[in-house]
This record gives sequence, C-alpha cells and structure tokens, in this order.
Amino acid sequence: MDYNTQREKLILPEYGRHVQKMIEQVKAIEDRDKRNEQIRAVVQVMGLLNPQMKETADWKQKLWDHMQMIAGFDIDIDSPYPVPEPKDLQSRPEAIPIDKTPVKAACYGRNIENMIDLIAGREDDEAKTEMIRMLALYMRQQYLIWNKDSVADETIFADMERLSGGRLKVPEGMQLKAIANDANFSRPGIGNQNSGNKPYGFNKKKNKKRKRIQ
Repeated sequence: MDYNTQREKLILPEYGRHVQKMIEQVKAIEDRDKRNEQIRAVVQVMGLLNPQMKETADWKQKLWDHMQMIAGFDIDIDSPYPVPEPKDLQSRPEAIPIDKTPVKAACYGRNIENMIDLIAGREDDEAKTEMIRMLALYMRQQYLIWNKDSVADETIFADMERLSGGRLKVPEGMQLKAIANDANFSRPGIGNQNSGNKPYGFNKKKNKKRKRIQ
C-alpha cells in the first residue's frame, strides 16, 4: 500500500500532490521552450484550484511565487516575474504584542478599559460627555449580563472612575436611559436559539405541543 505518510512532504498542501508532481516533471524536461510552455500550463491549473487567489492583489505573481516555492526555487524557466528570495516567502510574521496585564474587572473586559483610557485623555467638551454616556450604557449592559437583574447608575459611574484611576470624571447630573421592561440580557451562548426577547425554552415548549397535535 502507498500511504501519504510515506510520500514526499507537500510543500503547499492547498495545491495538492498532483501539482507538485507536475512541477517536478516539468523540471526534468530538457528542452527549455517546452519547459516554459508546460510550466505556464501548470500555473494555470494552480489558478483553477485556488480561484480565491483572484480576489487578492497581484494574484498572478503570487501564483508564480507559489510555483517557485513548490519547485524549490531551482526551476530553470523564463518567469514573467522576478524570482523571489526564499527568505522573503518563508520568513515568519512578526509576533503581535499581547497585553498581559490583568483585567481590572472581568465583567467589563479589556476593550472597555481601553475605551475608558481613550475617553479620559480627551479634553472636556460635549463630544466627551456623549462618549461617557454611551460607554456607561454599554458598561451597564455588560454588567447585567454577568451579574444581576438591576444596577444603579451610580455603580456604573463609580466603576468607570475606578477603572480610569480617577482620571475620568462623570459629569454631575448625568442619568442613563431606563431599561425597557422586555429587555433580555443573556450570557454568550445562552438563549441564542430564541427569537426576539422570548424567554429561554419558549420555542422548545411550543414545538413539543405542535408535535403532539400532529
């Protein structure tokens, strides 16, 4: 039996083993004109196997670059594009820096902390006041998802000032809009199968009743 684990490793698996074999066969062709003709046909096949490549910029050049990678950068052809350096295509991307400082309040998360820092650094004006109001509404929503059914505006304002280290002061007299009676705050993954604000399990019960009638 011929198993894939016993075969030569695929350089670019998205093109499959047949493309890799075709490129190896083209490399063995002695006539240069014939070799150029055949490699152009192989590149066209690679484009058919990966049509999404056409949605990217310079997709034709990328196909030829991928062909060079599969060929090990040692195929003697007349390429319409400069042969890339192996180090340019095989180098690892730079690591994305991750903020490892502990989150001050898990129910709000790091994104809200970052927004508080941005707003705290702005000059006091009407735009900043509106930003504080919108952020407080969002913080209240997140608070109710993970904690209890009601929360005072003062609690949200106090959390906002605490998370900012005292740099963000909520304007006096600010009030948040009242929460609608039919508002439904659920944790992620809970009650997502329901439509509107119907309580969890409503649709399931209705379906069972309909099944008995049938």
